[in-house]
Amino acid sequence: MNIGRAKEILESAEIHNVTYDGTPVIIQNVDENTKMARIYSKTNPEDERDVPVLNLIEEV
Repeated sequence: MNIGRAKEILESAEIHNVTYDGTPVIIQNVDENTKMARIYSKTNPEDERDVPVLNLIEEV
């Protein structure tokens, strides 16, 4: 995924199906400078981590 799309999903009121390493996640924040996203797992909201935006996949 690119930075622009990650930011669109973050700011959207709609639910988007995004995965990281096969796990459904929610995007909390996107840092354009580092190209990293703060995410957490839908099944385990306490599992927060920073990951490269390029590794996020939007399921259509």
